[in-house]
Amino acid sequence: MTTLLIVDDDPKVREVISIYFSQIGYTTVMAQHGIEALETLKTVPIDVAIVDVMMPYLSGIDVVKEIRRLYNLPVILLTAKGQIEDKEQGYHAGTDDYVVKPVDPKELQFRVEALLRLYDTTPTDTLRLGPLSIHPNRYEIQIGDQTLLFPLKEFELLSYLVKNHGRVLTREQIIDEVWNIDFAGDERTVDVHIKRLRARLLQLAPNLHIKTVRGVGYSIEVSK
Repeated sequence: MTTLLIVDDDPKVREVISIYFSQIGYTTVMAQHGIEALETLKTVPIDVAIVDVMMPYLSGIDVVKEIRRLYNLPVILLTAKGQIEDKEQGYHAGTDDYVVKPVDPKELQFRVEALLRLYDTTPTDTLRLGPLSIHPNRYEIQIGDQTLLFPLKEFELLSYLVKNHGRVLTREQIIDEVWNIDFAGDERTVDVHIKRLRARLLQLAPNLHIKTVRGVGYSIEVSK
């Protein structure tokens, strides 16, 4: 199920969009300002962000810039303004689309669906954390504009960590998931693959860290 993040300081706007998309099968998550939105993105896998421009604490433009820095997902900006200067600022920040209020939910649906096709992202097809996007069906990893191919076990290990980000995974859990019944080594094999992944991430995505929880196992996290 596709998850939508709706960011607007107007509760009526949030409610209208949320009700409409919930009725057509989407999961919706709401935030009343930019800071709350960025906190939500750290813990909830989001497929599309719909962000108002004029908000307290952090403007929609700044939210878009931060999303572009950390994530790879479609963003639609909402605004009550229609001036070309505002649109230019939004597109320069990295938004994919721009909708002027009052919003027609049906039109917003069409734009969301178009962006999902363009990004080729569905919850079952793509795992995301920070700047990292993992496409399990294609065995591809995307970081920014780079598309990478990792060795199979490193790919599966990274996918398992990202899928369970925020959780500490024991070596036994990792072995069962990544190597299963074919495993013929010992727990040091996990440690070796973790070491290799750390080296790759340090070079490609330094704000992603695989954390060792002594005596337990590993988890992956994003730093600012």
